[in-house]
Amino acid sequence: MGCSSGASCALIMAWYHPELYHRVLSFSGTFVNQQWPYNPATPRGCWEMHQHLIPESPAKPLRIWMEVGDRDLLNPNVMRDDAHDWVLANEHTAQALAAKGYHYQFSFVENAGHCDGSMKQQLLPEALEYVWQGYPATGAKGK
Repeated sequence: MGCSSGASCALIMAWYHPELYHRVLSFSGTFVNQQWPYNPATPRGCWEMHQHLIPESPAKPLRIWMEVGDRDLLNPNVMRDDAHDWVLANEHTAQALAAKGYHYQFSFVENAGHCDGSMKQQLLPEALEYVWQGYPATGAKGK
């Protein structure tokens, strides 16, 4: 689970280590080109998730819940690479997940900014229920 860069980190950890992580909660995910140092395997940073990694890889056993606000960060011209629009990056990532048949939920929140606290308070219970849906309950011993 994470917000901003923490959200992209959560997805990246699950992506590269699905044997350890299966559920991802992402608030205002930084799925844009923010990598440093440069990695030639992912030349556009986390923008590669929707552009190449998700579409060109076999589906992984992940369940993902994502949120972005309509007033989230927008910085399309800083690097002049057209890979710095947070809203668009989250929308494209959700579309790539849908096209690949992933279990995912995408919430687009009006009037919410980057890592908006009141939005997180409202959506976190639903997000937790979604990612843990179908997980076998333990500790109920005979109940």
